[in-house]
Amino acid sequence: MVGRGLRPGVSDPRGTMGFVPQVSSASASLVRSRRSLPGSPFLAAARGERPAHVPVWFMRQAGRSLPEYRALREGVPMLDACFDPEMLAEITLQPVRRHGVDAAILFSDIVVPLKAAGVDIDIVPGTGPVLAEPIRDAAAVRALPELAPEQVGKVAEGVGLLVERLGDTPLIGFAGAPFTLASYLIEGGPSRNHEHTKALMHSEPELWHALAARLADIAATFLRAQLDAGADAVQLFDSWAGALSERDYREFVLPHSARVLAAAAGYDVPRIHFGVGTGELLGAMREAGADVVGVDWRVPLDVAVQRLGGDVDPVVVQGNLDPALLHASWPVLEAEVRRIVEEGRAARGHVFNLGHGVLPGVDPEVLTRVVELVHSL
Repeated sequence: MVGRGLRPGVSDPRGTMGFVPQVSSASASLVRSRRSLPGSPFLAAARGERPAHVPVWFMRQAGRSLPEYRALREGVPMLDACFDPEMLAEITLQPVRRHGVDAAILFSDIVVPLKAAGVDIDIVPGTGPVLAEPIRDAAAVRALPELAPEQVGKVAEGVGLLVERLGDTPLIGFAGAPFTLASYLIEGGPSRNHEHTKALMHSEPELWHALAARLADIAATFLRAQLDAGADAVQLFDSWAGALSERDYREFVLPHSARVLAAAAGYDVPRIHFGVGTGELLGAMREAGADVVGVDWRVPLDVAVQRLGGDVDPVVVQGNLDPALLHASWPVLEAEVRRIVEEGRAARGHVFNLGHGVLPGVDPEVLTRVVELVHSL
C-alpha cells in the first residue's frame, strides 16, 4: 500500500474567514479500477523495490527542447494547449517515443487549475504566469473561486487518451503546491524575492492560511481529477519553497502541502514531492507525506538520504542531475550520470531525473543518450 496519509506531528489545516478546505480522504469507492503495470521500473522504484534498471524520466521532458513540440505548438498559446485533450496527449507522448523514458509526465502547467476555476491569469511568453489583479487582502481571498472537477474535464479527457495510448509506460500527473501558487497570486507574477508573499505570511497569518487552504483545495481537486481519469502517479511541485527557512516552511507551508498529498493517499499510487533549492527543507518536506522526495542538484543524493532519515527510515529519492550539464561534453556528462546513479544506491529506491526541468536549448539526442546510459547501469 503506497498511501500513508499524514505523518505524525503534521496538523490538519483548517481555513479561516468562513471556509474550510473541501479535501476529503479518497475512499475506495472513489478510486477507479486502474491498469496494472507490474513490469514498470518507475513504479517499482517509487515503491522502494529494486527493478532491473534504474528508471529515468525528466521534468519538462515534454516541451521546448523537442522540435516536434515546437512545430505542434506554433501559434497556439500555452494554456490553450493545456486544455486541448488531443494536443496535451500528443505532447505528453512525444518524449516517450523519442527518448524511451520510463514514465510520461502530463503536459500541463501549475496555473491550469487556477485558470480553470476562473482566476484571471495568463502565461506570458518570456515571463511566465501573470495575474491581472494580485490577491493581497481579505476580500480578494474570499473572492478566490473554488475548483469543480468538471472545470478540468478537458485535462481529464487528455489523461484518459494517454492511458489508452501509453501502453506499459506509466503516466505521472501533477499539481503546483499551495505556496508556489500563492506566491504567483500575491506577487502578480514571477518574483525573485517574494517580498509581498513573505510580508503577508508574517503580518497576516490568518489571511495567509485562508489563502493557502483554498489553494490546497484547488490543487487536491486537480490531482484527484487526474487520478480518477487513470494517472498512475502524481507529483506535487513547489517551485519557490526554497525561498523559505525551515521554520517558516513548517509553520506556513507544510500543513497545506500535507493536505494536498493526503487527498491522493487513498489511490494507492506513488506521490512525489519536489521543490527547487529545498536542500535545507528535505526533512520537513518528507513529513508532508510523499512516497518519493525529489532532490535538486545542490545536494548529493547520498547526503539527501541522510537528511531524509538515513538508515533508520530509508526513503525513495528522485533526481538529481544539474540541467545545465546537459550542455557539457559527453565525458563530463557521463561521469556525472554515473556518480548520481551510484549515490542513489544509498536510498531505498532511486528514480533518475534532473534537479529541475529540461532547458529549452538542450539537444534531444543528449537526453536519449542519458536514458540509454542510466538503463545500462
